[in-house]
Amino acid sequence: MGSSLKLFGKGFAESMIANTSHPLVGLFMGILATSLIQSSSTTTSIVVGMVGGGVLTVPNAIPIIMGANIGTSVTNTIVSMAHLNRSAEFRRSFAASTVHDFFNMLSVIVIFPIQYFTNFLDTGARLMAEMFQHTGGLKMFNPVKAATKPVVELLIDWIGNHPWILFIMSLLVLFLALKQIVAILRVLLVKRAEVWFDKILFKNAFRAFFVGLFITLMAQSSSITTSLIVPMAGAGILTLAQIFPYTLGANIGTTITAILASLVTANINAVIVAFAHLLFNISGIIVWWPLKIAPVSLAEKLAELAVRNKIIPFVYVLTVFFIVPIIVFLIFN
Repeated sequence: MGSSLKLFGKGFAESMIANTSHPLVGLFMGILATSLIQSSSTTTSIVVGMVGGGVLTVPNAIPIIMGANIGTSVTNTIVSMAHLNRSAEFRRSFAASTVHDFFNMLSVIVIFPIQYFTNFLDTGARLMAEMFQHTGGLKMFNPVKAATKPVVELLIDWIGNHPWILFIMSLLVLFLALKQIVAILRVLLVKRAEVWFDKILFKNAFRAFFVGLFITLMAQSSSITTSLIVPMAGAGILTLAQIFPYTLGANIGTTITAILASLVTANINAVIVAFAHLLFNISGIIVWWPLKIAPVSLAEKLAELAVRNKIIPFVYVLTVFFIVPIIVFLIFN
């Protein structure tokens, strides 16, 4: 799906980001670009390249990174729609996917104005970058890319440059895979698999946080980590209270991967942007983990509305990730 959407929108995303000057526009362009190409890592890479080339300044790049944090959560929200035909399952899975959205949105609501007036993320990231710049980094092996890239390249060679066909195929594969995952989870649930998740992996909030962080480091994608949990929520194995810290761990995990990659480049601007992303997520966690009732309640209320009217999830995705960013871009740019 990521590859098909990159065929649609990577060049468009690059041109949008290059024409971003106002921080508010940058924020929404980060959301739109990441929603189009389904990868916050790709958006971050584009931004880092532009900062390194002098097209963007670091203060202008930081709002785009904040927006990428919101845009990356569109994947797990789409994943939850595979459960639409089962109301109870859909309510649980949609709430599990949107709790990540609400954490990211609430973090932006609090941190964006502070960053705008103080530039604290740039200052903090610059200090950290100067400390770590010459320590050397690590280019981690990506098992997901290793498994999928040859198949995707073969399909592109076979089908040609037709992103619509690839996108439809990716949706079919996604929904078939999710259907099988949920079926397997139901069998495991009968065999008490929930005890293993509940008593071991998700025994407490801190353990759930580190499970999310570890899986993201291994998969090198917070979208994969958060999407993985959606069918488990749908099957009733995990509660929203258990899932919330897990998604926070995923947010930190994806920034650590970016930091390790940026240190390899020895480009000070790349390192600053990567550390700014980490500091943004840490700041969000400091504010919203103690106040988790806010993102959890918002996710539950939206899920209840979505169960009553099945059009709401589609309206939500189109409005938050596409329509509002486009309107902001047209008004302010």
